[in-house]
Amino acid sequence: MKIIPILEQQISQAEFAAMIGVSEARVSQLVSDGVIVRGDSAQEWLVAYCERLRDQAAGRLGDGAGGLDLVQERAALAREQREGQAIKNAVARREYAPVGLLADVLGQAASAVVGRFDQLEGTLRKACPDLPDEAKTAVLQVIASARNEWIRSTAKLVSDSVDAMLEADELGEDEPYSEGLPA
Repeated sequence: MKIIPILEQQISQAEFAAMIGVSEARVSQLVSDGVIVRGDSAQEWLVAYCERLRDQAAGRLGDGAGGLDLVQERAALAREQREGQAIKNAVARREYAPVGLLADVLGQAASAVVGRFDQLEGTLRKACPDLPDEAKTAVLQVIASARNEWIRSTAKLVSDSVDAMLEADELGEDEPYSEGLPA
């Protein structure tokens, strides 16, 4: 390979900018990015610049070099598409529902049960007028305790399931829903 004598010499950033058709500021940026090294010959600068252009065209420049890493971007897109399809499949199998919907359903169920429990005292008075007050109080206390425990355990189940979903998401797991969460 025959080298042109001027390429064997060191040249200024301004001369190199004129040679490759970019601004002197761009050459200065290439120096600060470490693409070209001060003190190298014009040939070394030209080779390094051409390698940079090839990498850029092939999409091999990472974020640290100021470009997109197409391989990583494609992998991220494929992962998102896979996760989206997994969620669609889980919905179709009736294994998945949005957390907000589940919370609304549980809230409505709790309201319905609480409403029925609140009617119990009046129903007891009508059905068993001779029932002693101590017995009525004992029944109502058991019902109130059961109601409160049901609400507490339901809230804990939802909270634990949401935490498990968030943890699985942070770990990058593909599971679209928590096993403990009813669908």
